[in-house]
Amino acid sequence: MHTTKSKITKLVATALMGAFSVVFLVPLIWMISAAFKYEKDVMAFPIQWIPQSWNMIGNFKAVWMGNVPFHLFYFNSLKLAVLMTVTTMIISSMAAFAFTKLQFRGRGFVFGLLLSFMIIPEQATLVPRFLLMKWLGLYNTHTGLIVMGMFSIYFTFLMRQFMASIHNDFLEAAKMDGAGYFTIFWKIILPLCKPILATVGIIKFIWTWNDYQNPLIFLMDKKLYPITLGIQLFRDDYADNFAVLMMASLSAIIPLVVIFILLQKHVIKGISLGGVKG
Repeated sequence: MHTTKSKITKLVATALMGAFSVVFLVPLIWMISAAFKYEKDVMAFPIQWIPQSWNMIGNFKAVWMGNVPFHLFYFNSLKLAVLMTVTTMIISSMAAFAFTKLQFRGRGFVFGLLLSFMIIPEQATLVPRFLLMKWLGLYNTHTGLIVMGMFSIYFTFLMRQFMASIHNDFLEAAKMDGAGYFTIFWKIILPLCKPILATVGIIKFIWTWNDYQNPLIFLMDKKLYPITLGIQLFRDDYADNFAVLMMASLSAIIPLVVIFILLQKHVIKGISLGGVKG
């Protein structure tokens, strides 16, 4: 009897979650549908979820071969996302290694001080960062954005929690064989940290790709715009053409959807391991 009630409860919960999932997916489904339609059919009522007349090629050409250099914005976003992701993974992993496996005076205090900075909203540091970038001559450059984006307290904490679960016997054995700290870090620690490295890489890539605030403030040249800013330029030429705007939006999110679908298991596994161990 108890087993039957449990199965019914799980079935009802699954059905409810499925219904909520469909509701949350409606805007995405509408965007995909609108991206393949002619403009006159976008606002038709009732909604034609499956277009009767397809204009996918026309909308695609308007986005990728029109007056707005969409391919340039795509390249800029890819450049920023890849470079920030790689540098963040390197710096955060090295910092986490130092805070977990190296013994030095004040280690706990420094790590606690570092964590205390997490309570400071990013918006509170906009003016100091703006002045600093102007002083360094990095304002209106991709280099400035990369320098600001390569350091992450959150990812350092996440990787530190994961590395704390790696037993020190591995390090002691390597030291007895004459391995230095860099060799231990590169050949022993990093291979064991693949789940959390994958998690950090995926999340950082998504955050950078979706970043709107920093490029808006620290970039002036339209040729340097990432896709989050570049897509706004479509409003000038296609303000009333929702089909083209939806095709641009769909093109912008495709890399994120593909990455998340393929690697979502690594994200969930890495966060759960980094959050409960150590």
